[in-house]
Amino acid sequence: MLERFHVSDDIAVRVDIDPMRTTVEDIFRKMGMSDADAERSADVLLYADIRGIDSHGVSNMLRQYVADFGAGNINPRPDWKIVREAPAIATIDGDRGHGLVLGPIAMDIAIERAKTYGIGAVTVGNSRHSGAAAYHAAMALEHGMVGLAMTTGSLNMAPTFAAQRLVGLNPIACAVPTLEMPPFVFDAAMSAVASNKIRLAKRLGAKTLPGWIAELDGTPIMEEREIPEDFMMLPSGGTRETGSHKSYGLAVMVEVLTSALAGTGAGPHRRAGISHHMVAYNIEAFADLDAFKRDMDDYMRSLANAPTAPGADRVVYAGLPEHETEIDRRANGIPYHPEVLEWFRHITAELGIPDRFDA
Repeated sequence: MLERFHVSDDIAVRVDIDPMRTTVEDIFRKMGMSDADAERSADVLLYADIRGIDSHGVSNMLRQYVADFGAGNINPRPDWKIVREAPAIATIDGDRGHGLVLGPIAMDIAIERAKTYGIGAVTVGNSRHSGAAAYHAAMALEHGMVGLAMTTGSLNMAPTFAAQRLVGLNPIACAVPTLEMPPFVFDAAMSAVASNKIRLAKRLGAKTLPGWIAELDGTPIMEEREIPEDFMMLPSGGTRETGSHKSYGLAVMVEVLTSALAGTGAGPHRRAGISHHMVAYNIEAFADLDAFKRDMDDYMRSLANAPTAPGADRVVYAGLPEHETEIDRRANGIPYHPEVLEWFRHITAELGIPDRFDA
């Protein structure tokens, strides 16, 4: 994650993982979730925090989820159902359930079907925000599989040349197992930057960079300046000249494979909230698993050991910085902005939950 999104060390408060996890579980239980769903939901959020995906951890997302539960936008105990299926495929109606619950359920089903058929693909309609897509994709790693996760985002992005929000940020995540090197775990929205990071930047007093966002008339903001009160997200690339049409097309592709394939419409015509698409590829059905992992190690080492361009310190690949961040945060705690911990003190007092964080 870009340095401007990190909480500076001089104000960050390090919190151990266990008390944060227990507190988040308690909050989800207070929202009406079952114990199992509260624990899984907390796991998804803490995965993001532990690996440095702060935009999708408790800092940004939990307060939004609490507001959504309070407004009745999330069903805390969904009666989800498989409404259509083939041997390797299933479509789920999520009954307005949280994506932190339904995403892992869908990937579990995809993994089980991939064990038999070599591949499993599951769509989920009528759901809600699923957190970091990387979590769901990475579920496949321990099974010797490649995981692919896609989900729709809020319609915050303008198509290339457009002056209207018609496209979701629609992230794609892919997780690939290795033998010795940290796994390849890619997770990115199709916008120039995730909208949650704009929220995080505002909290930290950071400015927008060129090509991140557009004015409401569709004009890309191509200089570093203060983030306006209202704006539209831009596809990655920012402008047509620098490739925004590519990520715009990918965002539409994700919309088709999630909302449309779940039978719930697409884009501004969505009929049932947020949708997800989970795929598991059983490597053994395609190639020898150990040989595949060795090949991945060779490839990842080549990337990590590549000569650097002038001014660059090192070359990394998706999943390597997150792996290193996880080692640090498991040992030293997760750094939070003081404002985040203040919110926790307020919400735990309001809900009658113990304050487990030192003052």
